[in-house]
Amino acid sequence: MSLLPIFLKLEGRPGLLVGAGSVALEKLGSLLKTGVRLRVVAPDARPELRQLAIEGRIEWIQRRFEPSDLDGNFLVVAATDSPQVNAAVYRGAVARGILANSVDDPPHCDFYFGSVVSRGALQIAISTEGESPAVAQRLRREIDEQLPQDLGPWLEMLGDLRRQVLATQPRGEARKLLLHQLAHRQLCGSASCPSRQLALAPLEEKSEGATGKVYLVGAGPGDPDLLTVKALRLLQSADVVLHDDLVPQAILALARPGAEVLNVGKRCGTKSIAQEEIDALMARHALAGRSVVRLKSGDPLVFGRAAEEMAALSRAGIPFEIVPGITAAFAAAAAVGCSLTSRNGASSVVFSTGHRAQSRPGGQPARASREDATRIVYMPGRDLRPLAQQWLREGLPADFPCAVVARAAQPGQELHRSTLAALGDAPPAHAPSLLIAGWALLESAAAVDLEEEEVAVPV
Repeated sequence: MSLLPIFLKLEGRPGLLVGAGSVALEKLGSLLKTGVRLRVVAPDARPELRQLAIEGRIEWIQRRFEPSDLDGNFLVVAATDSPQVNAAVYRGAVARGILANSVDDPPHCDFYFGSVVSRGALQIAISTEGESPAVAQRLRREIDEQLPQDLGPWLEMLGDLRRQVLATQPRGEARKLLLHQLAHRQLCGSASCPSRQLALAPLEEKSEGATGKVYLVGAGPGDPDLLTVKALRLLQSADVVLHDDLVPQAILALARPGAEVLNVGKRCGTKSIAQEEIDALMARHALAGRSVVRLKSGDPLVFGRAAEEMAALSRAGIPFEIVPGITAAFAAAAAVGCSLTSRNGASSVVFSTGHRAQSRPGGQPARASREDATRIVYMPGRDLRPLAQQWLREGLPADFPCAVVARAAQPGQELHRSTLAALGDAPPAHAPSLLIAGWALLESAAAVDLEEEEVAVPV
């Protein structure tokens, strides 16, 4: 069964609460905040409810429930200590077409009380359909910790400004875009506030000079839980998302409904779109005033061609911002269970790609890194034999520890341990994969025997 999440306007409407004990008291606070005209029926009441009745905030009928008490109400809550009375209240409400809730009795509920996070007019309600209120409460606490405390006053000012925009600006795409821009800006009460000036200036003036912004965002290794808070916020508010092919659907699904999501990546060296076209797409959308997220697997500054895109944006005069992500090397090291640095055998870390880790053009070998470095090779390719042979020629020992990690931090993660001598015989890894090599692997939590072995590690 799927519930319809709605927010009811109850102010001034009649409601009935049957029961006046501890259970009823828990629901009373939520109900009174709505402005509902609440009548409480119970033969006895807790002191707190008696006081509310004295103050005139509720009407208390001091007797047992009667079916006629249901008449004329918009909604009813049964919160007595008697399951039989609660069930009778629910049946009577259903017969009259009244929404009813029998506390802690999901089969006898037309609606549930969600766990609510509030910041002024903002309300986030969480429901588990009665399966586990404790889980809903835990999620409420986690969300509450992440939301700014001043969100309520900011939202109130934004709502006031939005009403002014709706009253003064003509309907259309430009007005819609303006409202989305304001939702990302700081506001103040001053008439000279830049956001207020932006909102109330003629749309023609804004459309001529308005430029959006491009965010080069790291999507991390693929697990949505490893996104940074800022990356998630931008993804959920962007007008356009231009993503690499390796960004999984679980992360793309977090994009704002209605956002334009385009795949501009490549797989196995096959380009679906040229870099110049990606640069042009970013520029075109930003110049149209849109917020653009250029979503890159891992970290945008590690083999993500960010330098080319930053140069293109700078030439076009388009503002951009870099949002770091967790690079695949760290997720792969976590999968192996090793530190990339070690006082005993790895004083540095070398990052390279598959084609850079081998010979340079002209047949000259790449400068050999010291043996005490941990080597990280992104996109090492399916055949690791040429790379292994090159490193052996450079003087690395045959027993140099190696590990290939595929789909790090994603469902289906794979880990293959080896030595440099046996690396060429490693089975082809699923993309995306990454190679870690170095003595630091000997100190990994999972290291037992670096004879060739394959271990599937579920995420």
